[in-house]
Amino acid sequence: MRHTGLFGAAAFSLVLGVSAGVTAQTVVKTEGGDVRGASIGTTGIRVFKGIPYAAPPTRERRWTAPQPPPAWEGVRDATAFGPGCVQAKVFGDINFDRQDEDCLNLNIWTPAKQSQRLPVMVWIHGGGFVAGGGGEPRHDGEAFARKGIVLVSINYRLGVFGFLAHPELTRESGRNASGNYGLLDQVAALRWVRDNIAAFGGDPGNVTIFGESAGSFSVSALVASPLAKGLFHKAIGESGAFFSTGTLPLRPLAAAEEQGVKFASAMGAASLAALRAKPAAELLSAASKPGQGFSPILDGYFMPEEPAAIYAAGRHNRVPLLAGWNADEIRQAVTMRPEKPTVASFTADVRKRFGASADAILAAYPARDDAEALESAAALASDTFIGYGTWKWIETHLQAGGSPVYRYSFDRKIPVEPGATVAGRPVTAADVGARHAGEIEYVFGSLKLSLPKVPWEEADWKLSDAMTSYWANFACSGDPNGPGLPPWPRYE
Repeated sequence: MRHTGLFGAAAFSLVLGVSAGVTAQTVVKTEGGDVRGASIGTTGIRVFKGIPYAAPPTRERRWTAPQPPPAWEGVRDATAFGPGCVQAKVFGDINFDRQDEDCLNLNIWTPAKQSQRLPVMVWIHGGGFVAGGGGEPRHDGEAFARKGIVLVSINYRLGVFGFLAHPELTRESGRNASGNYGLLDQVAALRWVRDNIAAFGGDPGNVTIFGESAGSFSVSALVASPLAKGLFHKAIGESGAFFSTGTLPLRPLAAAEEQGVKFASAMGAASLAALRAKPAAELLSAASKPGQGFSPILDGYFMPEEPAAIYAAGRHNRVPLLAGWNADEIRQAVTMRPEKPTVASFTADVRKRFGASADAILAAYPARDDAEALESAAALASDTFIGYGTWKWIETHLQAGGSPVYRYSFDRKIPVEPGATVAGRPVTAADVGARHAGEIEYVFGSLKLSLPKVPWEEADWKLSDAMTSYWANFACSGDPNGPGLPPWPRYE
């Protein structure tokens, strides 16, 4: 899938924010009680952090569908992020302060006066369904708030806590399903937004869900799921969708239940009650061992059948879609190998992997010399990892009709920190390219908050402001175009 990039350094900026000096209440009444947030300088933007949208999923509520949060008396402090969900340190680019099993909370940035009804965007973080959190620095919502958006970021249960299936869990559920608790958390968060966001100046009738990697997989699933019907009105996916058998395939419920039984046995838990009594750290340690892995399930409830079948039959939520992927999703995994691909090694690998289709693959990803073999190997790795599934989602959504589609390719070779190394070897921007998750800071306008620090160039700041504007415009109207921006045609 060779392609040219939509975005470039010539992109211009568009600011839709509120004027300085606007005053607004930092105490807001929600269904659970009052929350006190904080103002960001004199921008008129207020931020509310760590608001519970569901009850703590602990003890008897571990591995159950999310329950409404208990109400509180007085005014709840909402000036610090709540803990992220329990997880191992898997990815070096995911950073936040603390984690806990009691983690079902969300954060809100709003520029609205009390009477306003502004577009709402709900961010679903990535991390392979095993890591990540809404409170990561790069997910800061201030730039979107400056463009007239009420931005919400959420946590959801991960790994063994979010996706363990078991026959006992299936029986006690009352719906003959178990395992997709992390996805049910996302639905619960959207219901909370529907019921409470007007108090923060957001329009519950104009909600856009967006996410990256596992978050984008989640968006594709929410668009397909009947449980999410009416909870959002537009969707943005960044690198990922449940349209490929290679990356994060939906596991059949029976297979997931069998895994859960083996996991409980390995934990020495003779009953579900015994498994629920285990400390979270012990469960996390066992789930982190080789051969384990807990991810979304074809459970017959949240996901009644394969998403591709739901889309093809037109039973998905017909909403405008903006989606795409990065040109070099996992280029670094190829360019930084101890032994780089050659004509011989790449050709042999393609023939082994693709069999009768190998000639067609080699025509699309040629290897006439070793330099071309390296480029084709990097492109093929990125496309099979995430590009193909995202493309297939876009195509299927488009073919179903009834809603506009906008496709992007992010191809900025992201600067790297001077002196950066991988396994002791120097790494350059050419080695990494437009890497997986590299667009997040651009979308959020959070380049200054990136970890590790990156030597951004003027082109990066312009590109970032353009992307935030495109995303905000799409959330407003279902069309990313606006004054001062290069025209973005609908995908046909």
